[in-house]
Amino acid sequence: MATTPRRPINAMDAAEALFKPAKKVAPPAVERPAIPNTKETVSIRIDTDVLAYFQEDGPGWQERINDCLRAAMKAAD
Repeated sequence: MATTPRRPINAMDAAEALFKPAKKVAPPAVERPAIPNTKETVSIRIDTDVLAYFQEDGPGWQERINDCLRAAMKAAD
């Protein structure tokens, strides 16, 4: 009964077996369909005085910041 050895006999084959990188294929990223007019939660750094300015008028300050960013975006076009 001829069986192959569990370990490589050749020193070069043994070294190749030790240092051969594992080939794992990453699964493809799942693309979410773009839903129009949706909001996304993000974290940004805003200066304290800028934040205080938008919060002065009370609730709705995030929408006011969004409106200013949208106006700046449209002005840049």
